[in-house]
Amino acid sequence: MPVSRDFKERLFPNLEKITAHFKTPFHIYDEKGIRKTCKDLKKAFSGIKTFKEFFAIKALPNPEILKIMKEEGFGFDCSSIPELILARQQTNDPMDIMFSSNNTSQKEFEVAFNGCGSIINLDDISLIEKMPEIPEIISFRYNPGPERTGNAIIGNPSEAKYGLTTEQILPAYKKAVKLGIKRFGLHAMVASNELNEDYIVETARMLLNLAQKTGKELGIEFEFINIGGGIGIPYKPDEKPVDIYKMGKEITELFKGFALKNGYEPALNMESGRYMTGPHGVLVAKVINRKSIYREYIGVDASMSALMRPGIYGAYHHIEIPGKENSTNTEIVDITGSLCENNDKFAIQRELPVLYENDLVVIEDTGAHGHSMGFTYNGRLRPKELLLGIDQNVKLIRRKETEKDYFATLEFSEKNISL
Repeated sequence: MPVSRDFKERLFPNLEKITAHFKTPFHIYDEKGIRKTCKDLKKAFSGIKTFKEFFAIKALPNPEILKIMKEEGFGFDCSSIPELILARQQTNDPMDIMFSSNNTSQKEFEVAFNGCGSIINLDDISLIEKMPEIPEIISFRYNPGPERTGNAIIGNPSEAKYGLTTEQILPAYKKAVKLGIKRFGLHAMVASNELNEDYIVETARMLLNLAQKTGKELGIEFEFINIGGGIGIPYKPDEKPVDIYKMGKEITELFKGFALKNGYEPALNMESGRYMTGPHGVLVAKVINRKSIYREYIGVDASMSALMRPGIYGAYHHIEIPGKENSTNTEIVDITGSLCENNDKFAIQRELPVLYENDLVVIEDTGAHGHSMGFTYNGRLRPKELLLGIDQNVKLIRRKETEKDYFATLEFSEKNISL
């Protein structure tokens, strides 16, 4: 989906000034849009007794963005040590941090338990014995297997590496009870970038039914139900966005029904990332070359190292050319970077206004899984990140990588050993 008209109206007229100062390429994020999405999400689930979003740090791991999330009352979803460190820069409350890793190492467990701690969400029943201590609250990630279908990104649940099977759930909570744990949660995430709100409603229904069954068998109550992330955004102009209010209304009804049957209402947690920031970021690059062979290739000064989704997933990202939005002088082109890889393309056979060197190209919906999925293959380094504030000031929130950064890990003092 093209970025919001409001974002474009504040950004596009100022791009020449911004690029003159900061130079291309860069990701730029919209604080106003991010905060509006935060407020819309809270409003959609305001009927539930306790609702909390744990922002998926993997989507956009920048402290300035996490600061916004904290100010909006959200927590953080983490699955690695660096993400735990980022979260703890914003909060000292363990209930603000959901540690939901998979294939977890002992070192990761130690960090998750130390410091201010975190909510522990285990991905496998075998990990119970590997915890360094008994947590105050525990959750397990549920994988329904053939009972549900997934989608292209996360895969079919039966083939996905995540979570406990249906048969393992009851034994897992039995073990937790035996360890003396008295606070429980239940988690699942069975699809990613899902645009069908009914699918997410069914995930909530599935977890509530499982919580009711498990709770009755073991005599426990669930403090929260976490329906995961997975709420999608419409990358293409003709795609329909998720109706967050319809989804909120139907999930709220499920929670109220659960409360009537069970005498209590758990909190609703979710861990959206893409939905929160994806539409509120763009990658701005400049045309530096044109190549005319079997196709017309437009080379820009950003590469797949800045946005790998098109290359790895074949994902579509809408592209606009500021100042040429209504141009009828168009051509069919591939928009490419400089990697020595043929999938280093932001668009393939896309109809766009005729482009010339120094034209600005705006690649949209890069506010999630854009910079964070970047890499340094071929020595192509990741670009800077900017934030367009509510006050219309633009500030640098991450500098671009340099050759010194690239070679930094080759400087070390560790001694060799003889075999």
